[in-house]
Amino acid sequence: MEFFSFTWYFVVVFLVMLTVLVFVHEMGHYWVARRNGVRVEVFSVGFGPEVYGWTDRAGTRWKISWIPLGGYVKMFGEHDFDPDADDSGMSDEDRAVSFHQKRLSQRAAIVAAGPIANFVFAIVLLAGMFGIVGVPAPLAGVGTVIEGSAAEAAGFKAGDHIDSIDGEPIVWFEDLRKYVSARPETELAFVVVRDGRTVELIATPEGIDDVGEDGVVRRIGRLGVQPDSAQIGYERISPVDAASAAVERTFGLTWQIMTALGEIITGSRTAKELGGPLRIAQISGEMAQVGTVNYLFWMAALSINLGLINLFPIPMLDGGHLAFYLVEAVRGKPLEMRAQEYSFRFGLLLVLMLMIFVTWNDIINLEVFEFFRKLMT
Repeated sequence: MEFFSFTWYFVVVFLVMLTVLVFVHEMGHYWVARRNGVRVEVFSVGFGPEVYGWTDRAGTRWKISWIPLGGYVKMFGEHDFDPDADDSGMSDEDRAVSFHQKRLSQRAAIVAAGPIANFVFAIVLLAGMFGIVGVPAPLAGVGTVIEGSAAEAAGFKAGDHIDSIDGEPIVWFEDLRKYVSARPETELAFVVVRDGRTVELIATPEGIDDVGEDGVVRRIGRLGVQPDSAQIGYERISPVDAASAAVERTFGLTWQIMTALGEIITGSRTAKELGGPLRIAQISGEMAQVGTVNYLFWMAALSINLGLINLFPIPMLDGGHLAFYLVEAVRGKPLEMRAQEYSFRFGLLLVLMLMIFVTWNDIINLEVFEFFRKLMT
């Protein structure tokens, strides 16, 4: 039974999520390519031999392949990147639908469309979730009690849920912060739920000086607690606010990822934090077990990651192609064939080394060998 549970939560749900995100990414390439008159020969979900497929009226072969770990869109003339190649034998009809024969701006738009589709998908998914389910926000729970604070003196403990203050109902942690901030050095009566029973606590928030955005110094109260990540609620907002919050959350998460990678590069954070497919599969399974809402939020976050990674200027990735197009725009002509070939070989080697590294990180951090030993015994 444990084996089947593992297969469902840590294999199937991961592959479903990956398939959706890859389809969205490749659909971005496909849609913009077709709008620019490029003939798309193959749209494949997965790699390897075809399991099932059909050919549409435009001549595109849509197929599902055996290895469900990615996908691709094959466009006519996509790999004819030799600037010195003789295309005099190409018919006018083929030249009109060839990717290589399109303007630089069109080729760049087609390549960039994949990552952009992942960002757009994340925004749409988040906006829908925010509008239907609500924006995730910390409830008035206590995650950490700061040592030496008023909360510690009053007897607050991690895991407490604050139900009311002075008889005023408190729902969100932000409500708690606002109420306490407005009452420095004032005795407050808290009703707290702890382990299923009600506890009454009296605390006097410490008064501290705080400089506001307007530069004015104000006296505010500080209780000395931090929110509990396990106590999360969903706050419903309007469709307009949901769309705005989705865009803001997408940009915020993108910035967090970039900041974390910068810290890893500079050495202020360890590269052991980088996770690979096993770690992603683990988190996907955990999110699915918690519930559909968490699973969909994780899918949006992963879509942002996929879009951002593909924009990195590494040959073999979309960002590498865009870097070549930038050089072409500056030089007025493409890089020489040999330079492009060596760059793609280097990019492939770099991607493979990175995959090996993050997978080894997963194996060590997740104790994979020990896990499978227990699973099979």
